[in-house]
Amino acid sequence: MPFYDPRMGINFVDPRGESAIEPEQYKLATSLDPGTTVGLLANGFPDSVEFLEAVGEAITARRPGIELARWNKGDASAIANDAMLGEIEAECAAVVAAYGH
Repeated sequence: MPFYDPRMGINFVDPRGESAIEPEQYKLATSLDPGTTVGLLANGFPDSVEFLEAVGEAITARRPGIELARWNKGDASAIANDAMLGEIEAECAAVVAAYGH
């Protein structure tokens, strides 16, 4: 439904359509107890590392005792290689993968 802002004389339209598929609750979860390691994987876009640092600060502020491990692909067009993925899997209970622009 469009929203009209009379001060600006602009109609704002939500571009999202109706989904034909019912949403399902995301079932993957992990306990974020003290000592749990969460990985932060930056993909190499500008500011991806800085963005994930802010995410990491937010995580540790809400869950004191969480450990953070950091990786950076360094090149947004490259895939994370098997060695990096192996390290992440071995060290982390959860991973936040993100990019910046």
